[in-house]
Amino acid sequence: MQFEDLKIIEPVLRALKRQKYTKPTSIQEKAIPLILERKDVLGSAQTGTGKTAAFAIPILQHLYLDRQQNNSPRKVNALVITPTRELAIQIADSFTAYGKFTGIKNTVVFGGVNQNAQTTALGKGVDVLVATPGRLLDLIEQGFIRLNDVEYFVLDEADRMLDMGFIHDIRKIIAQLPAKRQSLFFSATMPKNIVELSKKILINPVKVEVSPVSSTAETIQQYLYYTNRTNKKDLLLHILKDHNIDQMLLFSRTKHGADRIVHTLKRKKIKSAAIHGDKAQNSRQQALAQFKAREIRVLAATDIAARGIDIDKLKYVINYDIPNTAETYVHRIGRSGRAGEDGIAISICEPEENGYVKAIEKLINQRIERVSDNPFPQTDKPMNEAEKKEWDKEKQRRKQEFFANRKQKAGSARAHRHSH
Repeated sequence: MQFEDLKIIEPVLRALKRQKYTKPTSIQEKAIPLILERKDVLGSAQTGTGKTAAFAIPILQHLYLDRQQNNSPRKVNALVITPTRELAIQIADSFTAYGKFTGIKNTVVFGGVNQNAQTTALGKGVDVLVATPGRLLDLIEQGFIRLNDVEYFVLDEADRMLDMGFIHDIRKIIAQLPAKRQSLFFSATMPKNIVELSKKILINPVKVEVSPVSSTAETIQQYLYYTNRTNKKDLLLHILKDHNIDQMLLFSRTKHGADRIVHTLKRKKIKSAAIHGDKAQNSRQQALAQFKAREIRVLAATDIAARGIDIDKLKYVINYDIPNTAETYVHRIGRSGRAGEDGIAISICEPEENGYVKAIEKLINQRIERVSDNPFPQTDKPMNEAEKKEWDKEKQRRKQEFFANRKQKAGSARAHRHSH
């Protein structure tokens, strides 16, 4: 199937050709016709499946045809809510690219920066507003934004929105939307709380699902190091001695883990930064910009923070922690080897993660190549249940100790400032 077969108007088709888009992805093929028929859609799709285009293309088409009939002053007719600044910027860029020949205007609002440029853009009139929840509500309260004219509403990355504690903000936003509207709801996963939220937003929705990815791109070479938990940092530093690895996206299971890895790398004079939910938005954006500009060598990220990150010609991805969900492995390493480019995925496996590797190999139906030239081979055995419980207690103790020390240092710093 081609995009022409989806009854897309000529100005949008021209923009898609300019972007070198020819065939729609699975989510686009399923969702675009339904959205063009003005149906509410409940979409289950991971980042990287092309879902932004799946909702942006039909919304642009609706707005273009609406403006042909009624060329009134621009008002916010379409609203897209997304959890992070990075995703908001990418979605706005997509609307700009696909709407290049439509005359439809969009802008993006997000927190962590001065609002003046955003309010100036709003004052000039926009058709599509892409926003993070907090800044949107702030600008509504200040009187810069009204949602009375919204006809098309998109809630994107809904599961992540709830993970980040935005549920109350979302409810406040929905309460201000017109009852008569077309609503689109996208989430990578569909736990019970997400389904309940969707029922409050959608009217007789059509469910659109894209099967979880189960294969890796042939252009990605995959390598596996077996090591012990205590040797992971040493093994990472050994891997980074290879100067061909000029840039690497590193996945950590936890936020604190990402911070610890960056701390270790910086001590060894390796330029690196962490990106996760505890970082301020401007800090995350700066780290991402530095990584894209190749000013830092290693970007350590959690899975949630990495959603929406799309870096051209990224060759190296490393799983510092093996994910406990096999599909997550496929999505992680898919950040490399994009658009036919070569990619290399390296995974570091400690004994407790051996079972995860088996599940991954079963899903992708191939054996990941083991690296024999490994100065830190795996010698420990996986823990039994009693040892696991003991280790979990120890981890909790260390975590509490870490936060207590940080609090104490912050208190000492404040006392020092006041004394001066």
